Amino acid sequence: MQPVNTPLPPPVTHYENFPVASWLCPPHLRAPIAAIYAFARTADDIADEGPANAAQRLADLAAYRADLHAIAAAQAPSERWSAVFAPLAAMLQSHALPVPLLDDLLSAFIQDVEKTRDGAGYAHRAELLDYCRRSANPVGRLLLHLYGVQGAQALDESDAICTALQLINFWQDLSVDLPRARFYLPDEDCAAHGVDRAQLLELQPTAQTTALIQELSGWTRATMLRGAPLVHRVPGRMGWELRLVVQGGLRILDKVDALQGRSLCQRPRIRAWDAPGMLARALAM
Repeated sequence: MQPVNTPLPPPVTHYENFPVASWLCPPHLRAPIAAIYAFARTADDIADEGPANAAQRLADLAAYRADLHAIAAAQAPSERWSAVFAPLAAMLQSHALPVPLLDDLLSAFIQDVEKTRDGAGYAHRAELLDYCRRSANPVGRLLLHLYGVQGAQALDESDAICTALQLINFWQDLSVDLPRARFYLPDEDCAAHGVDRAQLLELQPTAQTTALIQELSGWTRATMLRGAPLVHRVPGRMGWELRLVVQGGLRILDKVDALQGRSLCQRPRIRAWDAPGMLARALAM
């Protein structure tokens, strides 16, 4: 999983599904957001960084999950990740963070390791959306919890934005993920466009792969736009940051579309000169 590039500085380092906590973040929420971020970033690193094999990654994620469940039960975690779980335990108590959302994130990291180990893909969009429900949507729901934003519509819109951000990660990172045996283009969509794994692994656009990527980009854009009204439900500076997050995601999709399928071999990025247009569109929201 690689980051969607937006011009917003991240809170600590580079966890891609954390579209918050820049200088716009209210000071009283920086501690819980930083604790959640450190939890997610460390789990992502266990799943994705370093020389460990799949079996070791899965064992480490199981131990990490056990520590989460320990602090949720007001028990002491292991010493291994004390820098993560000590502050997180305090935030669980002071902010009543929903532990099932944190657990969902871990289930997604575990699934990533298993899928990569087996070279497995996603059969259809519903399966991919279930992954997004656990890998991305919990972040938005945790943030709404901290901001005291409730209601089914707000949660649905948050899920749509976070799902879109995760899908944008996939379409942005095809040139990186495919050589690593990470297949996020749904098999059903590939078959509908006459695309197979061998074509994808060549990393060269064809009429079929271009049509496939454009269709999935359009689906993702519609998902993001469905969630965009959330920017009017989130108070203060967070609402403004969310506007920029939405516009950053849409700008990446613009670049994916402009590449006409060449995102198979070229990773689109947001550049400094994109910022004025994004800011103008954010203000227009």
